[in-house]
Amino acid sequence: MSHQQVTDALNEQLCCELSSWYSYLAMSAWCSREQLSGCAGWLRAQAQEEYTHAMKIYDFLLARNVGVTLTQVDPPRENFASIVEIFDWALQQEKENTQRIDALFQLAMDQKAFASLVELQWFITEQVEEEQSARANLTRIKMVAEDPAAILDFDNTLAERSLPLNVTAH
Repeated sequence: MSHQQVTDALNEQLCCELSSWYSYLAMSAWCSREQLSGCAGWLRAQAQEEYTHAMKIYDFLLARNVGVTLTQVDPPRENFASIVEIFDWALQQEKENTQRIDALFQLAMDQKAFASLVELQWFITEQVEEEQSARANLTRIKMVAEDPAAILDFDNTLAERSLPLNVTAH
């Protein structure tokens, strides 16, 4: 892979995926403090997905025998006013990630970095799913935001998502 701009952009996306991982962990911690264990578990599973995305890029860079550059990840936002704000933040984060992936795909097309295009196609498909899920959660929590019992039902529904292997929510 001799497309340095694409390599640099992939390394930047690697950092962004790790930042998203960190952000979802912070959201999960907030939910745990608020006794919303279902939401906390769902967000922790989402964090694990983001970590998996980062490792997919990491492995791709290694397979292409180019440098992996790990940069510092900024501390995530930790304070939220409500559970609605948590899921709004998650949706905005996914939308920003989609924009970055789209721009990276365009760069790879411009540079004729064909192996990167193939790899990035998976991320484009994944972002459709990520945004859809985030949008659905935000829509549902907005519907019930003023009803504590309904929030608990929403929390119980999110608790049905299983965590990846070797990840447990407390």
